[in-house]
Amino acid sequence: MHVKGGDTGSLDLHGTGTCAALNFRRTARAVTRLYDLALAPSGIRATQMAILTAIAKFQPVSMSRIGEILVLDQTTLTRSLRLLQKQGLLEVSRRSARRQRFVTLTDSGVKALALAVPLWRAVQAKFLSDMGKDNWSVLRNELERLARSAVQMESSELLKETPTAEQSDPEGANAAAKLKKDPKPGKE
Repeated sequence: MHVKGGDTGSLDLHGTGTCAALNFRRTARAVTRLYDLALAPSGIRATQMAILTAIAKFQPVSMSRIGEILVLDQTTLTRSLRLLQKQGLLEVSRRSARRQRFVTLTDSGVKALALAVPLWRAVQAKFLSDMGKDNWSVLRNELERLARSAVQMESSELLKETPTAEQSDPEGANAAAKLKKDPKPGKE
């Protein structure tokens, strides 16, 4: 079967391989897969362990506070918490007078975390050994700084000043609008 792709000859993709988001996500996926593999015997994944750990450290903790700690948007956090609640690992309170909901671990959640922590310690030790503990300390501090910077930029006027696709590439935007009207270009 032959599939015809769109003509990319006119795209200027120079420099896109150095995109911070691309490189952070690529690295995050690789590291997450490694930790997921190590944590598999506990029945929880690395992302779930992060949530359960945040809850364990601060419980009872509001959902919004977990989102702040882990830099998770409300939709992702709610979906993750529902899954963990369905697995019986945590409880979510009814809304308080301040319209907040608080989260606590169940006994099953504590047991899952107790199984996961030694597995996490083993993979963490191996990863840091391969990386070099001094290198990790420097990188971790830099990652913290970059996370704070990104959160600040997200809420700043800089983001609001980012040009839209139409402003930065009016011809591309016009082409996209034309595609909506005529979804089969070149079939004239």
